[in-house]
Amino acid sequence: MALHGSGGSSFLVPWAAAVLLALGAERALALPEICILCPESVRNLSEVTLYCKQTRGLMLHNRCCLNQEGTIVGLDLQNCSLKDLGPKFPQAHTAVIIDLQANPLKDDLANTFHGFTQLQTLILPQDVSCPGGINAWNTVTFYINNQICQGQRNFCNTTGDQEICPENGSCVPDGPGLLQCVCADGFHGYKCMRQGYFSLLMFFGILGSITLSISILLWGTQRRKAKAS
Repeated sequence: MALHGSGGSSFLVPWAAAVLLALGAERALALPEICILCPESVRNLSEVTLYCKQTRGLMLHNRCCLNQEGTIVGLDLQNCSLKDLGPKFPQAHTAVIIDLQANPLKDDLANTFHGFTQLQTLILPQDVSCPGGINAWNTVTFYINNQICQGQRNFCNTTGDQEICPENGSCVPDGPGLLQCVCADGFHGYKCMRQGYFSLLMFFGILGSITLSISILLWGTQRRKAKAS
């Protein structure tokens, strides 16, 4: 019996290792593409690394700091020779801290951070302005080689315009210096003035009727031309 147990254990060891390897491979495949945009891993003394190691439940993978659900909390793309942030950058919209220093970025990041409502620390090259401008952040600190934008402000509370959104809408932040007006439940359309829910069935019904009418008209026109010739 002892020999049988020993054989079973020796069989389970490679099986368990294979399962763990498969799980690791699956997790690697699920890593957001923005995390592997640069070939090298995040530097040990970077701000993203320090934040990730000091915050419980976070882990470093390539250029990203992820929580246990795999959500990006930090992103370090410093020294990646980036001229622009590219189409994969919105994958990091959940990040709290992002480091973009030491990149030849163009100073046109104003609309790049749509949806980055949780961002609190952004490190940029010294010649690139904080998105949204200085008023979109609590503090902007300039150093020799970089600048740090910290504490994203709720732009809905800082515009000073009480009527920035219509009566039936509410203002919600949409990133540094950005906001959007969301219609209240039961309202839609221009300035949220239309009451009731928008009927997709009616919309597609009307669209289908128009398409059918145009198709019949074109078919009739082509048929008359064919007879005339």
